Amino acid sequence: MDISNCKHLRFFGLHLNSLACKCVALVVIALVLRAIFLPSFSSLGGIGNNNLFAVNNGPSTLNQELRIEKTQFLEVPQIIWGLNNQKIAFARACLTARMLNRTLLMPSLSASLFYKEIDLLQPISFDKVFQFENFNSLCKGFVQLGRYSEVSNQSDVFELRKGSGRRWTVKRDLDQLRQFRNNLYDGYEIIRIVGKNPFLWHDHWPVKDYARVFECLVLVEEISREADKIVSKIREIGSKEIRKIEPFQNVIDPVPYVAVHMRIEKDWMIHCKKLEQRSNISEICSSKEEIMERVGNIVGLKTPAVIYLAVADALLEDNSILTGWKEGLLPFEKKKLGVVEIYKKHQYLIQSAIDYEVCLRSDVFVGNSFSTFSSLVVLDRTQKMIKMGARNLCGMEAKWPSYSYNLRGESKGPHPWMTNMSNLNLQAISYGSNHVSC
Repeated sequence: MDISNCKHLRFFGLHLNSLACKCVALVVIALVLRAIFLPSFSSLGGIGNNNLFAVNNGPSTLNQELRIEKTQFLEVPQIIWGLNNQKIAFARACLTARMLNRTLLMPSLSASLFYKEIDLLQPISFDKVFQFENFNSLCKGFVQLGRYSEVSNQSDVFELRKGSGRRWTVKRDLDQLRQFRNNLYDGYEIIRIVGKNPFLWHDHWPVKDYARVFECLVLVEEISREADKIVSKIREIGSKEIRKIEPFQNVIDPVPYVAVHMRIEKDWMIHCKKLEQRSNISEICSSKEEIMERVGNIVGLKTPAVIYLAVADALLEDNSILTGWKEGLLPFEKKKLGVVEIYKKHQYLIQSAIDYEVCLRSDVFVGNSFSTFSSLVVLDRTQKMIKMGARNLCGMEAKWPSYSYNLRGESKGPHPWMTNMSNLNLQAISYGSNHVSC
């Protein structure tokens, strides 16, 4: 159109002068430019329905959901067996979830020890034993726990079946886990592992990773307070007994004590004898007399010394564990301390957790290197010493010395014991070892 002749045009029936005609032309040009450039601008997210924050019921809603990161979870079977086997199983489940870049759904533990009769197991929630929020706070950035209430669609599940048997090797298990890190499984909110107990899963992680998880396991206040009562009782009664022996000597308060994880119960003796036969190792089982002799010969132990005997009373057939100790050693167990009722009101798992805490807090710990309970106590104590920068980790010069009574050490005493934190797996702790690093 020739704008010079615009004055002859009619616009909606009106005669336009040259100025008005020019204005119309400018508007037309603006409309043309908008039509050309606006789609491209919108496609970059500047404006329009493709904006990440746009809310509508059209196809862009799907795009929006895909862009928002959604928490993905790992679900594992109920965790069973003894307290420390359950702690290892829990840590293994956490590390599996970490490998799959998922959050572990808070698992169910087992309050009872009927590990063969699955239908008799008494489930107990993780947060009835350990502090849930504290765990996530301490392990933030490493592993995390989630609650089922956080799951948006509990039917959005893919089941992963763990292999078993001799053909299911460590390599095959690791290959399977790597496969499930594939983006193909990102669409499932939950991967549910079905099959055997996590304690029996193949081990792919170094000791330091397990130790990192164990550090985040803090007992709930109720259980911790029960342990406080036991420790206070040991020190209180121990102090009185020492003052009877040495009335004119200054007694250091709080009185130090030695915790002995005395494994002589009938179930243990059956297990350790079979283990000795299978492994062709003779230094696994220890009699009551051998334990008493070796504890009495700890090099550098000052006497009189208070001894707490951590033993499963219900499975104990020998009622004479307080007699026969070397002069200067003052042995106590639950009955003599008057704390039996504290234990009786709790389920097996809680009783074991209390005893674990009492042993962990002891000034000197003596246990069996083929016991998972003893091994985890030593791991915890070793980790604490490393964290505080201790140079000496073995013997009475250590901050929290530990010993293995089933292994003979210097002067017919128990062998000093610390955990090798550089081990590439938890084999030595899960199933025991006669290599105690000191």
